Amino acid sequence: MIQIFNHDNRMLCWFIYRPQPLTLCLFSSLQGTRDPMFLTGVSFPPDWPVYSETLIKLSVYGVNDGYQQTSNFLGSSSFSVADFLQSKDQQLSLSLRTADDSATVGTVVVSRMKMGEIEDGEVDHITADMHQKCTLVYESSHGRINDKDNGPIMNAVFKNAVCKVYRFQTVDSKGMLVREQMAECTLSFSIPKQLIALYIQEDTCRIQELKDLGELSPHWDNLRKDVISRYDQIIKEYQDTLAELEKLTGPLFKPSCSKGQKYLEFIPINLHTQRMRVTCPRKTDSFYDVVTVGAPAAHSHGFKNGGLQKLLSKYETEKKSFSTAYQCIYYPPEQAAKAREILCVVSQLQPHISALADQLLQTAQQSPIQPLRDILKSLEEKVRPADSCQSNLRQDFMVWASVAKSLNCVIALVDKLQEQDNNNLEPAPSHTLADVITSHNPAAVCRDQLGVKVQSLKECVAEVAERARCSVSFVLLQEAACSTAQGLQLQQRRDAVFSQALAALACGFVMRLYAGLEDKGFLRQLHAVGLVAQFESLLSTYSEEIGMLEDMEVGISDLHRVAFRITEAASEEAASLQPTVSGRRDRYTVEVPLPHHAFQALPDELRQGKPLHVLPVLFNVGINEQQTIAERFGDISLQERINQKNFEILEGYYKSLTNTVPSECLPCFQTQTDIKELLDTLGQNVVTKKRKNVEILWLAGMICRRINGIRFTSCKSAKDRTSMSVTLEQCSLLRDEHQLNKDYFVRALDCMRREGCRIENVQKNIKCRKYAFNMLQLMAFPKYYRPPEGTYGKVDS
Repeated sequence: MIQIFNHDNRMLCWFIYRPQPLTLCLFSSLQGTRDPMFLTGVSFPPDWPVYSETLIKLSVYGVNDGYQQTSNFLGSSSFSVADFLQSKDQQLSLSLRTADDSATVGTVVVSRMKMGEIEDGEVDHITADMHQKCTLVYESSHGRINDKDNGPIMNAVFKNAVCKVYRFQTVDSKGMLVREQMAECTLSFSIPKQLIALYIQEDTCRIQELKDLGELSPHWDNLRKDVISRYDQIIKEYQDTLAELEKLTGPLFKPSCSKGQKYLEFIPINLHTQRMRVTCPRKTDSFYDVVTVGAPAAHSHGFKNGGLQKLLSKYETEKKSFSTAYQCIYYPPEQAAKAREILCVVSQLQPHISALADQLLQTAQQSPIQPLRDILKSLEEKVRPADSCQSNLRQDFMVWASVAKSLNCVIALVDKLQEQDNNNLEPAPSHTLADVITSHNPAAVCRDQLGVKVQSLKECVAEVAERARCSVSFVLLQEAACSTAQGLQLQQRRDAVFSQALAALACGFVMRLYAGLEDKGFLRQLHAVGLVAQFESLLSTYSEEIGMLEDMEVGISDLHRVAFRITEAASEEAASLQPTVSGRRDRYTVEVPLPHHAFQALPDELRQGKPLHVLPVLFNVGINEQQTIAERFGDISLQERINQKNFEILEGYYKSLTNTVPSECLPCFQTQTDIKELLDTLGQNVVTKKRKNVEILWLAGMICRRINGIRFTSCKSAKDRTSMSVTLEQCSLLRDEHQLNKDYFVRALDCMRREGCRIENVQKNIKCRKYAFNMLQLMAFPKYYRPPEGTYGKVDS
């Protein structure tokens, strides 16, 4: 416990700072000793009232029970800030005194630790301290150590940061500082709320489209009323959910204990960003990002009958029989999706074509022909895709033939105008006055004819759009009529899972974009081929978690319908820097605003608003005791299929990347293994029959970082197994890329799990600093996924 007093002995503030039971068991060798040695760090936020006369009191506690964490007071000592600053080398050696001041029970050494870049000459001092142990030297819940990670752009979206800084020994005994920062994200709630509003808007439009079909036969009219009633039910539920979310204040994440709450079903579970920044002597800082989130799954719907992947497959089979009963035509999901796409494209193209046609007429009144030709080209580009869409409808093509005919007439007239314009450039022969009086102006005649043909084109396009709307609406009525009450529930389930997945993806994309704004190679890759979003899952393929994995597979796959676009923010205020979502269920666009100076520095392709695509891939390896049961007595085919399918997707992206972007655009790593070699090894592992083959996850993670991808790690709640994975990856990166001494690898791993950001994540979620494992469970875990003694136990998670 640390207490701060003013010069008049009035206590300004106090807080419990890592009671020593947790620090005494920093290393297992310290347990049970009467002469422990440990090191911990303390920081004061810059806005705290600390002056030279301020007194600081240190209280030390001892552990009675390493598991229950009961403690007893050992002793305390006090000093003033002035004494500390005036001491030799800014270091004080203080005696710990008992509560009655009758005896000395130990010594506390207080020294100043300079944060930031490691200066030459400081390193030897750092590594010599405390027998070169791996140590936590700083922690803060304010995230203000390093401005690189907390600029105005970052602070607009990422909030409530928790920071931890360690010093670790390297192979060359130089040492390094390692900084963890974990933050919440405003997109945890803002993206789902925008999506719910879009769901409501889309379903409201669907109702209006069905009403606009006009008079129908009694059979179809009754079906229409039933379908409208179902949409009304969804809209009402979504409106209620949105109203509840608007009332919420407080943390920007959904804790794991709330994952089953119905009104929070659209919110991702425990979404956080985590960045590890490494500072080494005479080297540029390196940083590694990961987004941690609970597996996108519909916990409020339950998993008794499986997840989306299984339920959708069963549902499509049942729909075929319902189509016969309702006298409907059965449309497979891909055809129904195509119909919605056609309806959307035609409705968007009609106003564009009409506007371009008007612009064509206006420009035709002017003499230069080239602008006319440019507009005509744009008009063709809009009409031809509409022609392609129209060819997919099951209806009469005569109207669209009229559109094509009208367009061809317009093109011919523009060609004629250009020919006459060219003739006007040639020397004209002399004419008599009578010739001039009796002659007519061919160009004027062409322009008049052009006006008639353009008007005809507009009318034909309008008729086509109306027919397309009616025919597609009827197709969708049949598709909806064949749906049962289960179909309604499945749509809601899929909406909720997609919402969680999109919030996580948007968070990861924004974090990756902000980190790469000054990386020309990354920006070139971004607009040329897009990015990979690699989701790592630790779910088992047994019991309820197999349903979660089936939900997650569909939710992650649905992310291929998302595109990103970078825009210029209206101002640099936080509200103007929040990403926004637009679109319909078949296609969404997330707009990411940047401040003026950052936006203007982007390549032209990005400033012009080019859609940017992210390729989602999912790899799953279960690691807990339930996975042991699945591997020995159950079925792991879902995991095998997911890993094989997504390996092929990842391999295809890499081929596209190497054909489009030079290798110089990719980041440099110390380990020299070629990406192609890593891919080959991953391909071998996904087809190898090996229990709990976590090498699949390691390889996929390494490949993702090598190709500038976005990393995600998930388990059921992103709290326990996720923490083991994230800390293992961080220490592996320190060992492979920054020469962490191999003899200190396990010590560093235990230090991060005991003292780091992940145990703070556990505390935030369940108000207890214990990972939710027991000894029996951990016996089934792979070796490096086991937390240190004293950090786990039975808790309500």
